[in-house]
Amino acid sequence: MRVTEKGQVTIPKDIRDRYGIKPGAEVEFVADDKGPRLVLVSASADMNDQGFDEWLNAVSGTLDVGDMTTEDYMEWLRGPRDDVSPH
Repeated sequence: MRVTEKGQVTIPKDIRDRYGIKPGAEVEFVADDKGPRLVLVSASADMNDQGFDEWLNAVSGTLDVGDMTTEDYMEWLRGPRDDVSPH
């Protein structure tokens, strides 16, 4: 595999297929005792990917806003707005 003038390399198709590396995936090169190593950070940036569904299920129900309405929560999150008059 050759490195281009821009420092780019092509990940072989069989490796991309084996590890689910698709367009939008995030990878990093890390250095260890044996030299540079490619590490998969995120398999896909696709929001419809199964990985997103797994994450969503994992965090579901972890935020309890009590009896706050959406407006109350947004004000708590962002702080009071100075650019609008009260209703």
